[in-house]
Order: sequence, then structure tokens, then C-alpha cells
Amino acid sequence: MVQLPTRSISHGIAGLLALLGACAVPAPPSTAPVDIARAIAATPVGSPHDFDFEHGRWHTLLRRRLQPLSGSEAWAEYAGTTVVSPVLGGRANLAELDVSGSAGRIQGLSLRLFDTTLKRWTLNFSNAASGTLAIPMTGGFGGTARGVFYSAEEFNGRPVLVRFVIESTSADSCRFEQAFSADGGVTWEINWIAVDTRS
Repeated sequence: MVQLPTRSISHGIAGLLALLGACAVPAPPSTAPVDIARAIAATPVGSPHDFDFEHGRWHTLLRRRLQPLSGSEAWAEYAGTTVVSPVLGGRANLAELDVSGSAGRIQGLSLRLFDTTLKRWTLNFSNAASGTLAIPMTGGFGGTARGVFYSAEEFNGRPVLVRFVIESTSADSCRFEQAFSADGGVTWEINWIAVDTRS
């Protein structure tokens, strides 16, 4: 999902959510190859109903790390809405994010598509600033309330592994978290936390 503003959303919406503390494990620079195939193979499979809990309108609180992988602890906070609509008979859904805060406004979307052969989801992010889709993230829920998704991308000229976690924490709330790893998944630094509450 990467796309943090300047290039800019990175869950994410998707990606999305919470005014929680910065649970970061600094990721040291590394030239280790990013093993995206291993990460995706380890994600659970899912079903077309994995995102049913998220359909509807939500109040969103978002925290975004301003300078990922720099050692900076500066965060921006946003508030607004997320609307999630099922499409393609429920085998896909579209999440629309619109939040504003101290660092401006983020308008983005996440198109989630279920692969009926592989039994995994792809998360496809975009935002109003870029006008393009980011590299898809792949993963699933494995019959639980927690979905994990990965992609291999480039951030500020360095290869990173990107992890996006979506968790249904109750019938009326869910949490989204994005993290980068610059050492092939050994350590992670969280850069996007969002919490949705049903409105």
C-alpha cells in the first residue's frame, strides 16, 4: 500500500485507524533481499465473506508517521470517515477514506478483490494525489478476525517489505496498521494506524 503523502496515503487506507501509541520497532538499513514470496505464502487463505464485518459507514481516527524509516517519531493525526461498499456480489469491496488533520487532507480508496482460486485477497490502494493504484498487497484472514497482507515496494529509493493488518476488534470497531521492514521482515516500523468506529 505504501503511498504515504507526498506520494501518499499508504492501509494507506485500507487502508486506516487509531490514536494508539507508536508501537514501533526501528528497522535498521539493510541490503538484505525482501522475500515477498515467503511472506505471502505464510499468510492465511480466506473466503469472499472476510470483509463483511466492514461494510457500511465508519468514523475514522488516523495516525501517520511523517518520515518512515528515518528514526523520526513525528506523527500527524487525522479524523474523518470511511465508507465500505460490497461489489461483484461480495467477492470484492471498495473502501473510501476521507480524513483531515494537522498535515492536510487524505482522500483515498482501497479496492479489495478476492481470488477464488488462490483463496486470498489483494488490496489495491490509491489516493486523490497520485491518481494511480499502488502495488497490490496479498493475504487473507484464515477464518479469524485478523487479516495480514504483504507487498514488496520501494520507499525513498530503498526496497521495503510492507505489511498491512486489518483486525475486527468488535462488532462496531476495527483497526488498521501498516508497517515497513527494510531488512526482509526481521524488524518492522509501524507508520500508519487507524481505528474505525461504526457511525
